[in-house]
Parts: sequence; C-alpha cells; structure tokens
Amino acid sequence: MFDKRIDLYKKRDKETWLQIKAALNEAGFKGMRSGHYLQDTVLGGGCGAKLDPRDFGPRGRIDREIYWIDIKEKDEETARNILRQNGLVAEVDKDVMIDAALRKKPTDKYYPSR
Repeated sequence: MFDKRIDLYKKRDKETWLQIKAALNEAGFKGMRSGHYLQDTVLGGGCGAKLDPRDFGPRGRIDREIYWIDIKEKDEETARNILRQNGLVAEVDKDVMIDAALRKKPTDKYYPSR
C-alpha cells in the first residue's frame, strides 16, 4: 500500500506515452499510474480571457502537455522487460520541468572557440 513509486516515463511525447500504457495494460501489469498536465503558465491575452495566443496558429493548438507514468519501485524490472519485448523505451526527461529559456545549453555548440 505504501510502496515507493518511481517515474517510469515523463516526457512531452503523447504517442510514446500511449504505446507504453497499451503495452503494460496488454501484459496485465498492475500498479501503474499515469496522467498528463500542462506545466507552462498561460500568457495573458490582453483581453482578460486568459487565452494562450500560441493556440491560434495555422495548425491549431500545440501540445505542450507533460505525460507521465509511475510504477512501484519493486516492479521496475518487470515493466522494463514488458517494454523491451514490445520494442519500447521509457525515458524520464529531467529537463521537462525547466523553462526552455533556463535550460543549460552546451557551450561548445554555441561558442566553438572556447
């Protein structure tokens, strides 16, 4: 009941999230929790409506959700074996919660002379 839980997957990739959930469900894996949330703050639209101006581009709304799956720590090896059998890799993006402007960028890419 009070087992330690770990992140199996946390990323901004809905397709992989759906595939991982389906593979674990098909294998009868129990104890998985999953969900998604919007980490970004909504920019003011100027009219007080709290509409995000990025949602009104030529292709419609951009998916900025963070998708996550967590499992019991003791079940990690079982879950990873199920994913390996289905050709899937579960990743935890450590930088997913950091604003893009604050992410550390490699200096040699931007400043080759250093």
